[in-house]
Amino acid sequence: MMMSHDGTTRCRRTLVVGLVLLCGAVLPGCRKAPILADDERSQFDRYDLVRDEYAPAYLSDEYGAKRPNLRGRLIGRR
Repeated sequence: MMMSHDGTTRCRRTLVVGLVLLCGAVLPGCRKAPILADDERSQFDRYDLVRDEYAPAYLSDEYGAKRPNLRGRLIGRR
């Protein structure tokens, strides 16, 4: 008489698929970011820096949290 182990096989298969999906979701987060804070944002950054018009990418608010400096980067020049 043969015994069927469909429940055990299905459970193992589900576990393996779950681990593969988990690894696939976690591993890309371990890579270095493609754009760093020190990178130049455009070909005009050096021009702005020399003329003291360079706007930092982030500013700290009154609570110490870093916020994107959208106004400083998008507003017109002096």
